[in-house]
Amino acid sequence: MRPIHRATTVLLLAAACCLPGAARADDWPQWMGPGRDNVWREEGVLRSFPAGGPRVLWRTPVAGGYAGAAVAGGRVFVTDYVTDADVKVANFERKPSTGRERVLCLDEATGRVLWKHEYPVTYTIAYPAGPRCTPTVHGDRVYTLGAEGDLFCLKVATGEVVWSRDLTKDYATKAALWGWASHPLVDGDRLVCVVGTDVAHAAAFDLATGREVWRAGKAAEQGYVPPSIIEAAGVRQLLLAKPDGVYAVVPETGKLLWETPYDADNGSIIMTPVRVGEHLYIGGYQGKNLLLKLRGDAPGVEVVWRNRPKQGISAVNVQPFVADGLVYGFHESGEMRAMRVPEGDFAWRGGGPLVAADGRPQGSATAFITRHDDRYFLFTETGDLVIARLKPTGYEFIHRAHLIEPTNVAFGRPVVWCPPAYADKSIVVRNDAEVIRVSLAE
Repeated sequence: MRPIHRATTVLLLAAACCLPGAARADDWPQWMGPGRDNVWREEGVLRSFPAGGPRVLWRTPVAGGYAGAAVAGGRVFVTDYVTDADVKVANFERKPSTGRERVLCLDEATGRVLWKHEYPVTYTIAYPAGPRCTPTVHGDRVYTLGAEGDLFCLKVATGEVVWSRDLTKDYATKAALWGWASHPLVDGDRLVCVVGTDVAHAAAFDLATGREVWRAGKAAEQGYVPPSIIEAAGVRQLLLAKPDGVYAVVPETGKLLWETPYDADNGSIIMTPVRVGEHLYIGGYQGKNLLLKLRGDAPGVEVVWRNRPKQGISAVNVQPFVADGLVYGFHESGEMRAMRVPEGDFAWRGGGPLVAADGRPQGSATAFITRHDDRYFLFTETGDLVIARLKPTGYEFIHRAHLIEPTNVAFGRPVVWCPPAYADKSIVVRNDAEVIRVSLAE
């Protein structure tokens, strides 16, 4: 662990505030929400947009970043990167830029900045607009992971640093091409993170102190897959993935339960494995897809198929969603697909909220999928919020509203590649200039 003097925390509102306890039903305290499943369970949400679009409750300026917001206990947490460099570039040559990463805490009702924590950082990554990982709020602490491996535990009330780690130093590694993008996971009294390569691929830290509890795996590259937990064969299993393999460990100890090879293209393994019944699916660039069957008698897997041409979903920016026995998601080509499991073929493909004027999909087209009741909210890279139904028979459009401008650039087109948060009958979303809260109350 490193000393905390290199960072600065500024308290902008000194009034005493109550600390949040366990996440409320209408909080969104981490990546993909309370259940880490992209399901919004709140009631009283609109079925279609009012004339003129939904009402913007507030706007607050921020700097660049891909990280979504977390909402908990009446506060909004968002991270960004402040720099004078031009960061709206691909930067595959990994030219460095210098600036400051920030953690901002806002009042959920007004958007007013309550406190900020900032620290200097040098970016050496592609698409260097800012942090990737959504903050994780747990009790009276918020945990953040920057694009270059700066891991912090901060007090929710004040932004005071409780503990911190520099993963590049602690694990003798460097950021992967696209930076640290594996959203940390709270499990019990541990924070599980993808940390590095040769020394360890993953590690668990004590939530209260930052002490390393265990470390697991080694990898040539980190990959970008957020950790997740399933139960199979009567055993809780922590799923992890790296460019050369998918594996599971005991969540409490890091002991290896099983591992199977994977062969990522350009180190790119991004999506968290999704479970459909007794099967696990993961897919990455260039059609590198893998379907596993979970053993029922003991922890372990069998390979059902691997790298089937013209099948599967090679997910890039959007975590696929499992429903109706299908996997709904966006292929790397930008095509929306509904994949059957275990067959790997499609109930349907094409259409969706991001079809170009000529009817063709755009590469890496991005629309974040969140289920609410019997329909879905899809926040698109164009800054639109779309209400639709995803069914085994196809995609059914309901309504669309424009919320925020796409301020970044990818593949020659303007984009906003930041996942939304849904809380208190509203959506909170950001680009590289502002974070906004928009009412979705009926």
